[in-house]
Amino acid sequence: MIVIWRVTTHCNLGCTYCAYDRNLPFERTDVDAGAVIRVARLFSEYQSQTGDAVMISWLGGEPLLWKPLASVSKVLANELGLQLSATTNGTALKSAALRSMIADHFAELTVSVDGPPAFHDRIRTWQGGFEQLRAAVTQLRADTQHRERRLRLRVNTVLMAQNIHLFRELCEQLIAWGIDEVTFNQLGGNDRPEFHREHRLRPADVDALADMLPRLRDRLWAHGIRLSGGSQYLHRFRASASGERLRIDNCNPGRKFLFIDERGRIAPCSFTLADYDVHVDELRSVDDLLALHSRYEQRRSHWCDDCPSTQVFEKFVA
Repeated sequence: MIVIWRVTTHCNLGCTYCAYDRNLPFERTDVDAGAVIRVARLFSEYQSQTGDAVMISWLGGEPLLWKPLASVSKVLANELGLQLSATTNGTALKSAALRSMIADHFAELTVSVDGPPAFHDRIRTWQGGFEQLRAAVTQLRADTQHRERRLRLRVNTVLMAQNIHLFRELCEQLIAWGIDEVTFNQLGGNDRPEFHREHRLRPADVDALADMLPRLRDRLWAHGIRLSGGSQYLHRFRASASGERLRIDNCNPGRKFLFIDERGRIAPCSFTLADYDVHVDELRSVDDLLALHSRYEQRRSHWCDDCPSTQVFEKFVA
């Protein structure tokens, strides 16, 4: 089971497509460390009882800014036996202590990179950011070389009309970073609708991506890098670009994937948090965790009529 937990809404970058852009005027929230550890103990018990391995994946905002990150991660990895992951903008990876903690306790790390240097630095309002990321990620790979467990390093890119033609160039530059996988998302429209209208992928952009992927996948694989994104994933991109709705009747909600937000709401995905009205404070036993699936199946979300969830559409299938 993968549990994505948004532990903070603080961020230090001004990405113009993101709901957590540091320039947006709203009250920022951090999750209480004790509450995280309490719920994590339930997931650890669930893992022991069912044999289903659990990965907790930190999300933000920028999760590496969450002050309890190191102490909580050590408890979850060492005491509770849970796998750990995070998706980060990478600004904090300049810290040798943080890199060491990640190398010691994390199973994987996803770093967000949105294009070659000029585009990435502009869209993220971080001058010199691409080069700083390259240096930090290659150092993190070097830090893990002699450890018993290999950290899986992934780069994820948000594709939009303005950078789709730069994706091949980005991948070529990533070859030297020592990463294991490249993944991509299409620009979504829920966070910043005004930005999405101008920058979203069009059908011709998706056609160009589909034409690019086979050769690019072979090119990266020759260097030991997996480029993920299956045929169903491209189908989701095409549908979004052309305005086609993709209905999902049953994604087996809560069986293999859960999302928890900064307010403690827990749902089958980030889109459906408000629809199910379930809070982690209601979870007191493994039986409560196991009952989530049946609770979710009793109510259908309107999001299921045009499902935008990447985990349903083969994002991580090559």
